Amino acid sequence: MYFTALLARTDNGWEASDTELDDVESLDELAELARSATSDDETVLVCIEQEGAWFGLVRVDGEDDPRIFVSDAARATRSAYGEILLTDELLGREPEDPEVLDLTDLDGAEDGANDAGDDSGSPDAVPRGPLGDPGLLADLGIDAVTVLKLTPDDALGEIADALGCSDVLEAVR
Repeated sequence: MYFTALLARTDNGWEASDTELDDVESLDELAELARSATSDDETVLVCIEQEGAWFGLVRVDGEDDPRIFVSDAARATRSAYGEILLTDELLGREPEDPEVLDLTDLDGAEDGANDAGDDSGSPDAVPRGPLGDPGLLADLGIDAVTVLKLTPDDALGEIADALGCSDVLEAVR
């Protein structure tokens, strides 16, 4: 079960809205969705939670590049929502060029045999645990150490409490 919400900072405090990400296919599309939640260049947080497995945060400030934090990258790879957040740049690998034919997997193994989160040491292996910028909420009063200690079961609630907007988040939950 997933929960997704946008938290937009306004002159009147934080406003929350639930949102469907079914039509979002990339981080750029997600950032544009976040930017459309506010008329100014205010901060917008995209909150994604997969019950008990992982959570992700995307911070969008105006036209700046989005900042991302994922609590468990290996678990997030098994999710369509997680795949939106786990960009090549975040994973530290070269973007795939669809024009280039990949001939490196010709050992007879089926495609996908090396599952995400595999500890094989391959350059495409996704690390287990947190990934991204845990300091993305520091100027909002939530330091990186606190973000790293959050668990998927209560992360969004604790973040909303710290921001003073738990009532608006719960209203859309």
